[in-house]
Amino acid sequence: MRPATDLAAQPKPASGKEFPYWLAAAALIAVAAALAIAASDLYSQVFGVVAKGIGITVFVTVVGFALACLIGLGIALMALSGSVVLRQVARFYVEIVRGIPILVLLFWIAFVGAPALVVGWNFLAAPLHRAGIVEPLLVRDVSLLWRAIIALTIGYSAFIAEVFRAGIQSVDAGQVEAAKALGLSPFQRFRLVVLPQAVRIILPPLGNDFVAMVKDSSLVSVLGVADITQMGKIYASGSFRFFETYSIVAYVYLLLTVGLSLALRALERRLRRAQEMKGSS
Repeated sequence: MRPATDLAAQPKPASGKEFPYWLAAAALIAVAAALAIAASDLYSQVFGVVAKGIGITVFVTVVGFALACLIGLGIALMALSGSVVLRQVARFYVEIVRGIPILVLLFWIAFVGAPALVVGWNFLAAPLHRAGIVEPLLVRDVSLLWRAIIALTIGYSAFIAEVFRAGIQSVDAGQVEAAKALGLSPFQRFRLVVLPQAVRIILPPLGNDFVAMVKDSSLVSVLGVADITQMGKIYASGSFRFFETYSIVAYVYLLLTVGLSLALRALERRLRRAQEMKGSS
């Protein structure tokens, strides 16, 4: 137990809603940077080149995160199943994948996993090849873009699986038993009782993972995928304007991540108010 003096020394929370001074400062800096970019031919040129990679960054992030959520939910359900084998398989997957850095996983999937997948597919489809129905698959047929998406999907699915597992386990077991007593099937109990309540707990860490994937998507540039970072790297290597280029790259990523964070916080507040109104009614 801490001494009374230590407790008294702790800062007391401010009453009322605190004004977001940090956001006002960030907005002023963003506006000033936008004006500087518009006023400078060099910065405008750099921004035009870097902006070409925004579409790829958004595509990689959205597709990779959606697939990671699907796989993560499946792994979480396996971890909570009544089968010892499924639980152990889920735990093995989570612990192994979480122990591998995303960059290492990216290289492994791109240069080991994808060729092995091609070899396996050609082996299984050999009768179709001999019959002339399909052509043998080549390693170059699997684009580097999709190799990067698969790597991010696998890497993040392990973390998202733990988010789903914790959220599902937080639901009161009494409500699940009550739904079971009403005759609801396991799928109905999950869809109507467990998932709606778990979403409120899952959403904040899931949003954090989404923002983190936006930043980690920059790693796909090591494979030559034309995302924001790669476009900046190409321009800087040709013009030697490293300061200007990577300042613009950082600016674009900040616009994406801060904007997403604010949108997710607004969604959380909206869900919280909706839940409070539902509880008071």
